[in-house]
Amino acid sequence: MDVGFIGLGRMGRAMVGRLVAAGHTVRVWNRSPGAADGLDGVIPVASAAEAFRGDAAVTMLADDAALRAVIVEGGLLDRAERPGLHLSMSTISVALARDLAAIHERAGVPYIAAPVFGRPDAAERGALNIVAAGPEAEIVRATPLLDAMGAKTWRFGTEAARANAVKLAGNFMLISAIEAMGEACAFTEAHGVAGADLLDLLTNTLFAAPAYKNYGAMIAEQRYEPAGFALKLGAKDVRLALQAAETAGVPMPFASAVRDGLIEAIAHGDGDKDWSALARVSARRSRRLKS
Repeated sequence: MDVGFIGLGRMGRAMVGRLVAAGHTVRVWNRSPGAADGLDGVIPVASAAEAFRGDAAVTMLADDAALRAVIVEGGLLDRAERPGLHLSMSTISVALARDLAAIHERAGVPYIAAPVFGRPDAAERGALNIVAAGPEAEIVRATPLLDAMGAKTWRFGTEAARANAVKLAGNFMLISAIEAMGEACAFTEAHGVAGADLLDLLTNTLFAAPAYKNYGAMIAEQRYEPAGFALKLGAKDVRLALQAAETAGVPMPFASAVRDGLIEAIAHGDGDKDWSALARVSARRSRRLKS
């Protein structure tokens, strides 16, 4: 397929590599110059408009503001030459997903929301789990791209925003696990038991799941750099979940507590560290309470 790809952060670069390896023609554009350096087999283009055409366009941008600026404010849907479908793989708000679906419908460009679960190393292996929602026929048409980038595509119906709601719910559960591990380590350390020893036990028995094992190892080793997923982006996702919850009239009290911890972590300079650094907030909190 002839594919345009917009957004070459760590995740985007890894996903582009998978598309190229699968034999697709990939034109790439990023807001900051030089992002395509070192990517083999791609065709760098000078503008977002040159990428937003062909059989499909894929966007993997950081947040709502970036996606809105490039696609909507950039007027890409008003151009004569547009893609056969738009595969939006960014983690964005439920509200923006609904807006984009409506805007694309008016423009006559099929829109699929397809955010992903997985870190850059998983993206490099093509091991992402992709959450897709949108017109069924268009998801089928996008299957060669989805299969190249992910291990499995999980479908959640024809309303695009559902995929974004699922993604935000999943990220909320991940950061909740990180917060729980951080608090548990602070508790046992106050009683003379190393947090690393606690996590070694629990992540190999009661909590022997990938999220606990992977993040537990990072917390035990205090290995927060380089960031696979920056803490400030995690804070953005929790904020989006809370906004969507408020709109739907769904209370999320623990999400509010986690948001406060993330704000504290950012205030202490941890915003660009991996979001598992949230666990350090618990340690700092316990030291303050003991002093």
